[in-house]
Amino acid sequence: MRGGYSRALVATKNQHGAACDELARRLLAEHIALIEAHLGEIEAELARLIEADPALARRRDILASIPGLGPVCVTALIAELPELGTASEKQIAALVGVAPFNRDSGRWRGKRKVKGGRAQLRHVLYMAAVTAARFNPALAAFRESLRAAGKPPKAAFIAVLRKLVILANALIRDDRLWTPQKP
Repeated sequence: MRGGYSRALVATKNQHGAACDELARRLLAEHIALIEAHLGEIEAELARLIEADPALARRRDILASIPGLGPVCVTALIAELPELGTASEKQIAALVGVAPFNRDSGRWRGKRKVKGGRAQLRHVLYMAAVTAARFNPALAAFRESLRAAGKPPKAAFIAVLRKLVILANALIRDDRLWTPQKP
């Protein structure tokens, strides 16, 4: 539900920026304020629902401990990926749509591509992967090693996203908070 409001907010802000008429600008500004108020209500209700359920609150705490995962991403993972903590690494990556699939036929071997999965969740997680690649030392080193090996930037971020989802899955499964690894 939040995704629709977020897209509407971006579209309305774009319209506001392009509007030439003063009346249109004023009405669009009012509409922006209304959408932002609705988003605030939705986020408050989601936070209340998560806080009311001890199991969900524990999931939130575990996910929020991972550097790079903010409140929106944590809420999206809780709401849109209930399999977190119960699925295998391959299954969880496939559910999000970041598992590489073969494109082979007979002797022909194609590039491995990621596809399918839950697109809205993947979009939210992509931005989290960009942040995690900057602020999570282990994931930053992983991304840099991929870039040094010649991987394109987007492929490196998708690999970071996959590692991030697998990490979240493992932490939920083991019921423990993220801690930095000692070298």
